[in-house]
Amino acid sequence: MDFELSEKHRLVRRSVRTFAEDILGPLAPIMDREAKFSWEAAKELAKINAWGLQIPEKYGGADLDSISYAITIEEISRICAATALTISVHNSVGAYPIYKFGTEEQKEKFLPDITSGKKIAAFAWTEPNAGSDAGAIESLAIEDGDVFILNGSKIFVTNGGIASTVLIGAKYQTEKGEKGYVAFILDKNMKGFEVGENEDKLGIRGSSTTSLYFHDIRIPKENILGNLNDGFKIGMQALDVGRIGIAAQAIGIAQAAYEHSVNYSKGRIQFNKPISRFQGISFKLAEMATKIDSARLLLFRTAFLKDKGVPFSKETAMSKYYASQIAREIAQEAIQIHGGYGYMKDLPVERYYRDAKVTELYEGTNEIMKFIISREILRGNL
Repeated sequence: MDFELSEKHRLVRRSVRTFAEDILGPLAPIMDREAKFSWEAAKELAKINAWGLQIPEKYGGADLDSISYAITIEEISRICAATALTISVHNSVGAYPIYKFGTEEQKEKFLPDITSGKKIAAFAWTEPNAGSDAGAIESLAIEDGDVFILNGSKIFVTNGGIASTVLIGAKYQTEKGEKGYVAFILDKNMKGFEVGENEDKLGIRGSSTTSLYFHDIRIPKENILGNLNDGFKIGMQALDVGRIGIAAQAIGIAQAAYEHSVNYSKGRIQFNKPISRFQGISFKLAEMATKIDSARLLLFRTAFLKDKGVPFSKETAMSKYYASQIAREIAQEAIQIHGGYGYMKDLPVERYYRDAKVTELYEGTNEIMKFIISREILRGNL
């Protein structure tokens, strides 16, 4: 068992950190303030192949292993969590399912534009009456000869306002009366595809979140991902992969809050000495560092298991649950260490707190993560 990162992984961390600090650093507060995704950042991200991180070079991707992927998302999140979320969703639940479940024709048709960043990808499952209860989706596709006619809606779609290619889950009904769940690859230019307004969010404001509406969209059968009744399986496996990115995002936010707290505590003088020399502050820093290391080790184990091709549902749920929880806790403590300054928008600490909270909600709430973990334990997966 080797806990040391390889030279390749260290190189990924150094190069992505430099890119994020130089390119995304100046943009992050602007994106947060204006609540807009930066297409300027998107063009720069394409130069480092961030839109195709784990897709093979054959389709224009970088073909990174999952630990490199986790490091990349963490380092970008350390500077701009909103940009990291856009990239993570695009890669993990947008591009990856097409690569894993798609036909060769689908891969050649969709992946090159996705990996180049020419088209942003999104994944849409959540509906007004189907959140944690993923099986309660009501969007319905009815077979009509060579097509399915789709009606319904999705909410809280990350990348919804900027995506050109969207993977969705829906119920289906064939002409013979067969029913089940299907996954479709949609193009935003399909007739009947409507994008809602951007949501006004507490945090991650530089990431586009919208509703999507489907009005009698005629979907060719060649746009079915996997087999007809594979929709639910594809959706749940995509979320397992997606949670790696969310855990990495949470760790990046926590790391940023921790580093700012260390630096501030060294320079803030009270009672004639730096506040870092007070036990109340130094113990907070010790707890922060321990929690971040623990979360990162959980995440790297999950990434390792994914690349081995063994089941990792329990481990990815653990990673997402723990990393998101400690991100929120550390961001909160960072504000406490900074005192009144931490509450002001002049410093990025309050943004870390706002950004951290949603990691406990999307890609499955932390209550659902506990359900998955306990289910796997009770099945004998100790």
